[in-house]
Amino acid sequence: MGESAGSKRSSVHQRVDAVVIGRNEGARLVACLDSLAGQVRRIVYVDSGSDDGSPEAARQAGAQVIALDMTQPFTAARARNAGLAALAADPPGFVQFIDGDCMLRDGWIDRAVGFLDENLRAAVVCGRRRERFPEASVYNALCDAEWDTPVGEARACGGDALMRYGPLAAAGGFRDDLIAGEEPELCLRLRKSGWTIWRIDAEMTWHDAGILRLGQWWRRVERAGYAFAEGATRFDSRNEPFQRREYGRILFWGLLLPLVALVPAVALHPAALALFLLYPLQVLRLRRRMGLAAAFFNTLGKFPEALGALRFHVRRLRGREARLIEYK
Repeated sequence: MGESAGSKRSSVHQRVDAVVIGRNEGARLVACLDSLAGQVRRIVYVDSGSDDGSPEAARQAGAQVIALDMTQPFTAARARNAGLAALAADPPGFVQFIDGDCMLRDGWIDRAVGFLDENLRAAVVCGRRRERFPEASVYNALCDAEWDTPVGEARACGGDALMRYGPLAAAGGFRDDLIAGEEPELCLRLRKSGWTIWRIDAEMTWHDAGILRLGQWWRRVERAGYAFAEGATRFDSRNEPFQRREYGRILFWGLLLPLVALVPAVALHPAALALFLLYPLQVLRLRRRMGLAAAFFNTLGKFPEALGALRFHVRRLRGREARLIEYK
């Protein structure tokens, strides 16, 4: 007799382990772990110095808990690598990475594993991450739109993704020293080794961004600018362009254009300030493709991105360790 649908699903889930990272996520972590129950073989939760009872809540949910060494600068990459290391003694076929403020969607594991089983050169597959409360603020809505990336072969994934354990371990996992952008950098190395990255048309996770204030949004975008500057500076090459366009846009809109407008305005004539009219024109141009709110914040975001880029270069020149730019 053939294998029942229930037993097939069970056999799929026995091939997958989950690595969850978080700090002081509270009820969101509990919801995350509940969404993983019955979907994976085992759950490893890496805690980064929580003081809200998260480690104990994770143990009660059946997760293996690892306390990250907080005497070293924190990065999400370090936390994910700690979780990955905990799987080495009994490695799974696949690893589902998920942040503690996210919830796994039912049916995702089956769709994702099925895709990787049919596409043997694919190392990473991700689906649609959605913001759970997009109506709570314009910033949450912007996050939801940001995660609506094209379906098909991709250059990178985000923090939620299903990965083959073998190529992930062979690549050495994530770079511990990256405060952001560690997933695209890992995907770059995997692609250089002949693997592919995919986004499929499937619901993957709910995310609770909780970005309700302009300052939170500003710091999140500043961190992105830091990541783009570091990625383009350290990992870009002629054969494998990496975040070159993103970094170029930051330099133009966030640094070059303001300087070209302000310096001549002060030294020569105020008429040079007319160059700032390019910003509303850029908003109008982008509005056709993404709507007014997204166009406005996309344009405004070049300034915190530029600050993040400057922060990276100053840190690099001074030889200092990177410090996480937190927004919540």
